[in-house]
Amino acid sequence: MSYVKEAFDMVKRRDPDQPEFHQAVWEVLETLEPVFESHPEYRDARILERLTEPERIITFRVPWVDDEGQVQVNRGMRVEFNSAIGPYKGGLRFHPSVNLGIIKFLGFEQILKNALTTRPIGGGKGGSDFSPKGRSDMEVMRFCQSFMTELFRHIGANIDVPAGDIGVGGREIGYLFGQYKRLTRKWEGVLTGKGHGWGGSLIRPEATGYGQVYFLREMLASKGEQIEGKLCAISGSGNVAQYCAQKVISYSGKVITMSDSNGYIFDKDGIDEEKLAWIMDLKNNRRGRIKEYASKFTGAKYHEGKRPWGENCDIALPCATQNEIEEKGAKNLVKNKCLAISEGANMPTSPAAYEILSKSGILFGPAKAANAGGVAVSALEMSQNAAFDEWTREQVDAKLDHIMTGIHKQCSDAAAEYGDEGNLVMGANIAGFLKVANAMMDQGVV
Repeated sequence: MSYVKEAFDMVKRRDPDQPEFHQAVWEVLETLEPVFESHPEYRDARILERLTEPERIITFRVPWVDDEGQVQVNRGMRVEFNSAIGPYKGGLRFHPSVNLGIIKFLGFEQILKNALTTRPIGGGKGGSDFSPKGRSDMEVMRFCQSFMTELFRHIGANIDVPAGDIGVGGREIGYLFGQYKRLTRKWEGVLTGKGHGWGGSLIRPEATGYGQVYFLREMLASKGEQIEGKLCAISGSGNVAQYCAQKVISYSGKVITMSDSNGYIFDKDGIDEEKLAWIMDLKNNRRGRIKEYASKFTGAKYHEGKRPWGENCDIALPCATQNEIEEKGAKNLVKNKCLAISEGANMPTSPAAYEILSKSGILFGPAKAANAGGVAVSALEMSQNAAFDEWTREQVDAKLDHIMTGIHKQCSDAAAEYGDEGNLVMGANIAGFLKVANAMMDQGVV
């Protein structure tokens, strides 16, 4: 049995009830066989056993009082996965689906994603099974303050720097930062995604969606193609999807779908800047459902309980959640001659779907590379905080574009070096792994 399979079997034995974590680990490990053929020293140092075991897992209860005066209890957690190249860095997710397996999958992905940015940041992730949906601002504030009352003792600007994720936006980051400052008497860059004017970076809200499209642009350019005139199917309608759509529109692509957890809308005329502004108001201010779009705009159709991958499109941009492109969706994308997929969500393509797509010739930008723009600008926010400085939108956007262009080159070069030119999944895994593994080797058995 190969070293890679031995290490993966150990992961499954130790954590048999964490399927998302297993999926994330195997999707990386199965591409690393050529690395261990060239570098047996990694096997001797048991790098994979150390890489797949978090350095630290923190779990805690989060008691809080709702507006009716009732005591509620949620579970909080933070997985500090790997600090070989810098302080732990990764978001907090507040959603009922949160469990340790999901947080570990996200944290493991974060290790290699952060390495690809070339910023000095390690991998971590956290969250709670609390849902802010339907809760008042005061309830969200009380929950966030209780959550931070435990978390604050485990984080710091040079230790662990959380950010936002699903269910954690600017409001939640504000409440969390306020409580951290209150408890520690420190104003430091301990959380990213802060508001502009009190430590936040310009372009941070846009960063994941913009970066996803910059990576797409580089993929297409490698084949002599461009975004202009392409039909683009986007899933999701939250932060990532909104700014992905905005950047696609700026490159003269035609956005034809967006979605939420209830279904998707299809607009044959395209979602232009005016329509996107309406969607952003619907989602960010009115907290409405995407189906309202079909009532507002003539010619648009709403498809209840479905995902948009059956629509005829040139480019697919999944921006919602894990495993949203399943086998049926992959077959439809191939049948409809989709040219490229750039992942904005974390692990949005199921293993069965990827197997189909990988044999089709569709250009494929994996999440750990294509959606690294968010954490890249978070690292730029950390730099600005450390220097007590603030950069212009143009400066940050130019740095983001440079980072995403560099990530594509790293992935492309690594794939070619290890014998599978054009396989950006393999290239992303190898490029990220080598950076982390070399740092771990330098630092000894810790």
